[in-house]
Amino acid sequence: MSHPQFSSERPLLIYLHGFLSSPQSYKCELLKAWLLEHRPDIVFYAPLVSPYPGEASVVLGKILQDSIGNHLGPIGLVGSSMGGFWSTWLAEQHRLPAVLVNPAVKPSRFMPKYLGQDLQPYSGEMQTYRLAPEDVDKMRQLEGSVVAPLAGRYWLLAQRGDETLDCREAEQFYQGQRQTVEEGGDHSFQGFARYAEALVDFLFPPDNN
Repeated sequence: MSHPQFSSERPLLIYLHGFLSSPQSYKCELLKAWLLEHRPDIVFYAPLVSPYPGEASVVLGKILQDSIGNHLGPIGLVGSSMGGFWSTWLAEQHRLPAVLVNPAVKPSRFMPKYLGQDLQPYSGEMQTYRLAPEDVDKMRQLEGSVVAPLAGRYWLLAQRGDETLDCREAEQFYQGQRQTVEEGGDHSFQGFARYAEALVDFLFPPDNN
């Protein structure tokens, strides 16, 4: 996917997918389609996020630096699962608004179980990854840079039925931020489309456009 449309005054929404997912994920495609139909004024950008934290931090950091330096309009982030961590990491650096969907708060906790395995993206790309212990160490280092009080402006969207992550950790971490926590559901966040319009209004308040 090409870089976002820099030098535009249009809002720029950057979507960050989850671990071993891709820009072709269901929520990403759903949000992209919704914006095309209802908010074509918004520039949508969904980069492929590496599962290697060192590589991901460099690439995402460069994308945001370029966006901040060249884009004339407001910038907002949406992150799902691991993408929720990355959205928070970036929002803290640049004081950006971010919507977090069933986010991973401490990804280093689940990464060790993937060590030594050949990992392939859930979305079917012909690519194989293999995490090493130093990847877990790097993630712990990155986590240590995201501490309270939070500098970004956040909206947590979580479902208690998440079978992958315990949403109570996210509720605690984002305490004091806007939160919508639903009973039931699952890690994919059932009914995500219900929040598309409100999500956009949170990132880009109508009075600011």
